[in-house]
Amino acid sequence: MEKREGEETENGTTQEKGSICGFDSLYHLLQTSLSPQLFQEVNRILLGLNCGKKLESIALPQPVKALSANHDFDLQAFSFSADEESLRGPRIVRVGLIQNSIVLPTTEPFLNQREAIFQKLIPMIDAAGSSGVNILCLQEAWTMPFAFCTREKKWCEFAEEIDGESTKFLQQLAQKYSMVIISPILERDVNHGETLWNTAVIIGNHGNIIGKHRKNHIPRVGDFNESTYYMEGNTGHPVFETAYGKIAVNICYGRHHPLNWLAFGLNGAEIVFNPSATVGELSEPMWPIEARNAAIANSYFVGSINRVGTEVFPNPFTSGDGKPQHADFGHFYGSSHFSAPDASCTPSLARHKDGLLISDMDLNLCRQLKDKWGFRMTARYDVYADLLGRYVKQDFEPQVISDPLLHKSA
Repeated sequence: MEKREGEETENGTTQEKGSICGFDSLYHLLQTSLSPQLFQEVNRILLGLNCGKKLESIALPQPVKALSANHDFDLQAFSFSADEESLRGPRIVRVGLIQNSIVLPTTEPFLNQREAIFQKLIPMIDAAGSSGVNILCLQEAWTMPFAFCTREKKWCEFAEEIDGESTKFLQQLAQKYSMVIISPILERDVNHGETLWNTAVIIGNHGNIIGKHRKNHIPRVGDFNESTYYMEGNTGHPVFETAYGKIAVNICYGRHHPLNWLAFGLNGAEIVFNPSATVGELSEPMWPIEARNAAIANSYFVGSINRVGTEVFPNPFTSGDGKPQHADFGHFYGSSHFSAPDASCTPSLARHKDGLLISDMDLNLCRQLKDKWGFRMTARYDVYADLLGRYVKQDFEPQVISDPLLHKSA
């Protein structure tokens, strides 16, 4: 286990790098700083209520807690409920998210780096499986450092075919625990000239490969440009029907595009995962908002995963932040969480350490919220389709009606 760095505060004390004033998360900071009565009200506003009640914690087995303590990863578990129905029984699925830092320095041999990550994740995946998790999602490009900020081509060596080493590694664990596992990797498409893709592999609970989805939107923020490595995906917006429900994967930057979220919903997703790699200065204010809004607007659950830690590379680079060259992209702030269609969400995992977040969710809540709000019935898809059809044409003109007196001279 790598040793986490500390940082010195104004009063000379040392706290773990990436924490918030020494606290794991904003939730724990508020919980410690406020009276129970004040915190209850703040918590209601920040995290919402699930079916009118605060989310309940799940009691996990003692061996799972021991894995968390022995391997130093944050472990949290909560339960989303739905209203009782007369004609359907509950459709409860247990879902897990894993966030983690890399293990070895980026200067170590690539094979050693990847193997160290594999070994690090085994106890975390074991904890998920032993807790009865049905669907588990890992973070974006989990097998490697997030080297796409460097624009160096040597990192392409981490790319692998869909049935490569990481898939084989996870297939055994998926079969062992009868668990669906979503594995976001850097894919090497040998059948199409060794093209690279940012891809999520969907591994079924029998250890089979159900399918794959390739990242739809590629960030080009300043001189941070992932198209140095791969381009926009070509798999559309697939929803995968698994033994435990209909799931989809909105990879990283796709969360900034509302129509991307919408498309997965139109295809029938009940849970959409958003495996990501993003740093504090770039996106943290957006992080609690976008996925939660998508869950509300599309009446499905969302699992948001962000890697954690600061990854230092051998050669300095710039990364769209306007700063001189530096050797790291910034602090990946973790904070993985679940959002529900009724606007409730879980507290986030730690901002500065590895973590496993588990949630029970009654998928009946998806239809109940569709019935309540009627978003699908009241949406004007025909109007939107007409606008989009005209917008993509070269001769498009915006529908703007100007005040006739706006440009009239006095």
